[in-house]
Amino acid sequence: MKLKLGRLAGIGVYVHWSFWILPVWILLSTVRDGRGWAAGLSAVIFVFAIFGCVVLHELGHALMARHYRIGTRDITLYPIGGVASLERMPTRPSQELAIALAGPAVNVAIAGALFAGAVLTGLGNLAPAGDLIGGPFLSSLMWVNVALAVFNLLPAFPMDGGRVLRAFLAMQMPYVKATTIAARVGQVVAILLGVLGLFSGGTLVLVAVFVFLAAQAELTMARIRESRTNAPPVLEPFLPPRTPAFDDDRVVDAEIVWLGDVHTDEDGKRSMFIVSDRPQYRRFHEN
Repeated sequence: MKLKLGRLAGIGVYVHWSFWILPVWILLSTVRDGRGWAAGLSAVIFVFAIFGCVVLHELGHALMARHYRIGTRDITLYPIGGVASLERMPTRPSQELAIALAGPAVNVAIAGALFAGAVLTGLGNLAPAGDLIGGPFLSSLMWVNVALAVFNLLPAFPMDGGRVLRAFLAMQMPYVKATTIAARVGQVVAILLGVLGLFSGGTLVLVAVFVFLAAQAELTMARIRESRTNAPPVLEPFLPPRTPAFDDDRVVDAEIVWLGDVHTDEDGKRSMFIVSDRPQYRRFHEN
């Protein structure tokens, strides 16, 4: 179940029902820690600002895909991030590389704009990267965008970094083999993230499970597409062509080339010999 927020550049933006678990959890956790409802609401607003950047990140993917004439069905937000659902996968590794890099490039641009704004306007000192919510709002949002760009470029397929890895590999080897290597590397990274999440107590465990399963699903889909591409063509049933006019010396009907002279045998039957590009050769008679 998804709630539509609106449209950006003609693309529908949705929120999955599970997304609302995150702001509620953050609000209640902040209040439980004794920081009060005001601090909890500030934290929730900050989370919404982060996901606003996530939407722009996914929009970067979508607009780059549109450049290659690939449509995007929608952008959906989940508790662990956003997904831009492309109508089809790019056919060239160079296209996948550009589409994958477009998202992190948006985060870098946002971080650069926030940094320039803080420097030019003098709106407080830049908070350190380890004090995201406790520091000034805009500088904290800047560091979050830096973190988003770096995290998404981890070679954890099917995240952006994993797709970048697959694109580079696909330039040197078959697509399925490149996908297999990228998926296995991504699953190793997912395991490492899961172990780190067990010790940090964060949401990395959920991210790790998602990456691990999504990598396997992407590999399966790549193998299915490859099998369909290499499958023998489905032969259409042979339909007998219509008999040509017997007063024609040469008649071209669809893909069949009719050649021959009209002959009349001693019984008064007329016939025409036919040469076809199909394996069947037929002889038609007319009384």
